[in-house]
Amino acid sequence: MTLRNSIRLRLVALATIVCLQGCSPGGDGSGSDENISPAVDQNLTVANVETILSQAIAEAIARGISGTVAIVDRVGNILAVFRMDGAATTATITSGRGVTTGLEGLVVADTLAAIAKAVTGAYLSSRGNAFTTRTANQIIQEHFNPGELLSPGGPLFGVQFSQLPCSDLNVVFIGGGPLEFIGPKRSPLGLSADPGGLPLYKDGDLVGGIGVITDGVYGLDLNISDFDTDNDELVAIAGTVGFDAPSGIRANRITVEGKSLRYTDRDVNSLISNPQLAPPFIDGLDGQLLTVRGYFDGAIVPGRIFGQAASGIRPDNSAAFSGINAFVLVDGADNNRFPPIDGTTGGGVGLTAAEVTTILTNALETAFSARAQIRRPLNSHAQVTVSVVDDNGAVLGIVRTPDAPIFGIDVSLQKARTAALFSNTEAAGDLIAAGANIAAVDIGDFVANAQAFVGPNALTDGTAFSDRAGGNLARPFYPDGVDGNPNGPFSRPFPDWSPFSTGLQEELILDNLAQHLAFVGGAPGDTVARCTNLPLQIETGSNRAANGIQIFPGSVPIYRVGILVGGVGVSGDGIDQDDLVAFLGLHNAGLALGTGVGNAPIAIRADNLSPQGTALRYVNCPFTPFLDSNEQNVCAGK
Repeated sequence: MTLRNSIRLRLVALATIVCLQGCSPGGDGSGSDENISPAVDQNLTVANVETILSQAIAEAIARGISGTVAIVDRVGNILAVFRMDGAATTATITSGRGVTTGLEGLVVADTLAAIAKAVTGAYLSSRGNAFTTRTANQIIQEHFNPGELLSPGGPLFGVQFSQLPCSDLNVVFIGGGPLEFIGPKRSPLGLSADPGGLPLYKDGDLVGGIGVITDGVYGLDLNISDFDTDNDELVAIAGTVGFDAPSGIRANRITVEGKSLRYTDRDVNSLISNPQLAPPFIDGLDGQLLTVRGYFDGAIVPGRIFGQAASGIRPDNSAAFSGINAFVLVDGADNNRFPPIDGTTGGGVGLTAAEVTTILTNALETAFSARAQIRRPLNSHAQVTVSVVDDNGAVLGIVRTPDAPIFGIDVSLQKARTAALFSNTEAAGDLIAAGANIAAVDIGDFVANAQAFVGPNALTDGTAFSDRAGGNLARPFYPDGVDGNPNGPFSRPFPDWSPFSTGLQEELILDNLAQHLAFVGGAPGDTVARCTNLPLQIETGSNRAANGIQIFPGSVPIYRVGILVGGVGVSGDGIDQDDLVAFLGLHNAGLALGTGVGNAPIAIRADNLSPQGTALRYVNCPFTPFLDSNEQNVCAGK
């Protein structure tokens, strides 16, 4: 581990050094669950971006500090990156827990930290919910809430390792090319839990996000029992004035497991400046716009209108989902990037395009009938993205509801692939081979840990793993949240654990992330669009976890008469809702098809296992989930 950390630190140091030399200037309401109407949707104009920048800069000056500000649109296009005179040009990643593994201690460019915060503010939000990086901080730590003993991990535990720059789903910015403004775009550091990232709205429409870093630390808040005065967050709040989220949909109006979420620790009443009196923005005054390799060309651009083809996400116009209000991802020529296709599974048992369509359709229908967990107004339906893959990790189809948060696109694919990977009899061999491809690291250690913890045939015997079951094994305490207990086999021991150092999940992508950071700084060769070093599959030319793995609930493997043929992943709402849409959607599709396709046979599901005397969970569906029915326990016995 020491050698690898040394290699990684040298790569990131190179990224920092080269960046320092080469990154030169170049409402009030409760939200709406109405369908997206592209004709009336909003976008951030150049003038809007300049106003947001000027307001943030004025607050920073009033506080006697300098910082870096990034602004993105809803699908992650970078609209501006501005560094104030005297601002720190780097940020150190740290949880403050004294951990030295994973990303802890890495020094990265300030611009990348600001971009990751802005992307997070935009990607976690929608017309029905407004979340911030402080919200993210609350829901990714070892306890929910952080600091509460004997409380399970955050509901989105592990989501920070999504939207990665190596993802084969997220679009790479290439200035002037046909994909220039197609989203969703990647984030240089995944999703952020460092306060200072907020969403931006116009007339109730989510149009983007702002990210600010002023203190040179890219971290998180270990104690949410108090209310901090955080300069990053206050400067970002100033930027949002006139573009702030409707009060009725902010995180503090949303509860999960009976706990209120946190939006920000302070509000506009804590600002020193009056944002409405901020002077006009002038590049070169108080700082300058910067180019960021792979992300931004240095000139302010307008955001895309979400729901139109130019944004990369629009309503489906095919016959595949006729009669369903489905949205799809499109390329620069307005072609569906992930239409339903046949699987690559051999032996004549693979999923057909028609079967994939039926699975996606039934999942969407379940979502439209289900009561949302994290949306306002109350009794809105769930908004999610659904991905289907085959057992080789090939994408067989992706579809979404109109207002699902953007983060769920990449995450739903991670979840589908993780379920298919861990359920495969080749899982252990794949993971061991991945470790052999990484200098001085043996990912096989995690396999050995799993086989010692669960049983000698773990990851080889074809046990069906949902993401809920696999995620149980990826917690720093087992059972989840029980302080003082040993870690699960896919996690680091708690003294070495943090949201920046999760274990198997982070180790699989760390080398590719380091390569990308060096590339942004000027080194040749960006990371490939493949996050892990698992063996390539002959059928696809890629591997089974090309955008990384995910470790919170919302996926199940797909079988045909007991044979693994793929996975379905769902993300965008509460995790129990995600489980419901994946599991029940697949069950209903199986009934409609009558071809043997459906959920794993009950006898091989992971909830038959009781490692260390504690049973795993397979799925956890809401008790009374539907808007139009009082039916209860809808997943029981299926």
